[in-house]
Amino acid sequence: MGEAQTQFEVLRQSVRPEVVEALERLVRNAPDRKLCRINALAFAGTEGLDEEDTIAGFLQASRLGIFELSWNVLCPGCGGVLDANTSLKTVQSTEYSCALCAAGYEPTLDEMVEVTFTVSPRVRHISAHNPHELPVTEYFRQMYWGSGIDLPEEDFEEKVDAFLIEALELPPGEKAVISLQLPAKFVIVFEPVTHAAQFLDVSGEPTKDRRNLSLVFDRSHRHAETLALQPGPLRIQVENHTEVRTLPSVCIADEALHALLGRRRAFLTAKRLLSNQTFRDIYRTDTLDVDQRLKITSLTFLFTDLRGSTELYERVGDLAAFDLVRAHFTVLNEIVAAEAGAVVKTIGDAVMATFPTPDRALAAAMRMREAMRSLNEERGSEDLLLKIGIHEGPCIAVNLNERQDYFGQTVNIASRVQHLATSREIFATGSVLGDPRAASLLSDRGLSPMAHNVTLRGITNEISIFAIP
Repeated sequence: MGEAQTQFEVLRQSVRPEVVEALERLVRNAPDRKLCRINALAFAGTEGLDEEDTIAGFLQASRLGIFELSWNVLCPGCGGVLDANTSLKTVQSTEYSCALCAAGYEPTLDEMVEVTFTVSPRVRHISAHNPHELPVTEYFRQMYWGSGIDLPEEDFEEKVDAFLIEALELPPGEKAVISLQLPAKFVIVFEPVTHAAQFLDVSGEPTKDRRNLSLVFDRSHRHAETLALQPGPLRIQVENHTEVRTLPSVCIADEALHALLGRRRAFLTAKRLLSNQTFRDIYRTDTLDVDQRLKITSLTFLFTDLRGSTELYERVGDLAAFDLVRAHFTVLNEIVAAEAGAVVKTIGDAVMATFPTPDRALAAAMRMREAMRSLNEERGSEDLLLKIGIHEGPCIAVNLNERQDYFGQTVNIASRVQHLATSREIFATGSVLGDPRAASLLSDRGLSPMAHNVTLRGITNEISIFAIP
């Protein structure tokens, strides 16, 4: 921990002290399994910390080499990790298949890509740094299931034993035999390293005849077909054609398994991290490859612009106007970051920002309006007249002009909604105010938006726009 002590001292310069103290305790005292693929949101909840401060802490600690980031593609069904990546650049935009759920999914950054943190081996070596030496149950806990599965601490092995009939460790190139009595259940022979599965629909009259089944584990075959068998003896011959140890496991797909997989909790999604200002400040352009196109199901965009900025330069002069506009950018950046958002780019006097949810964008917009009012009162003028537009919807994350950016109709609509606003107005679309938390935010403040339908250039149908007083 000698080198780590120095890193933690550096970390204190950019991260809140209570977060640094919690991270240092974690690295020093936590059992190995708690330092593998850490769920930052769950850690914040356990430690009583602010989520945004905690995310910033893990990101800064990763920048210093205390933790390593992992971008894991998850199965929406079972919560298993279908692919683990050290960079978002290696996440495919094509389909991922889950053998355990017998389903394929096109990845989205909303709920299918999690971001976790594992302690660096230079700081502390843990057993998960050698995953192919982990016991079977610990491999499932630490490597197969994502951080969105709330696995029990005390009786995890007992809960796994409730549905796991047999399991063995099969070295590279080796063969083995699993002999067992098949119960009248739906049985899955699952191998979590290669993500292979063989379904066995066991029903009917029991038999004393021994059946034989041969399975080969490699990186391509998934054993997707379901076999119908009677209850009774079964001999499974397994072969490992990979370069690493495999873990053939015979499971009963019953209530015990479903109950464990049903224990879900929130996790840090790739979408949320891409809309995090600390992340964008640290990683800047090193996020997506130029040819990558990754879907986001729902992201909230906020556009701002200063009304009459050309006249402002004419009225007060270039230098004074520049200082005033720069002060306005500083305030907006601080507000965006405080509301869990990120500034994607500035265009002249305009700002494009993203937020993970509509309510955070709406809260930021109202804070921006108040901040501009305060700046104007301090100056005794009406120089800063801010127009704000907000829209929520699907989009694509791209690398554009050497910057992590967004593309799609949602972005276009958000920009055009902002153009409709006049000074000091916040215009939001129906999809924003349809969010329960956004509606509650306005209700709590006694605000009643004024609705009207508009036609936007390039948009076929009219959309509902709400002016927030």
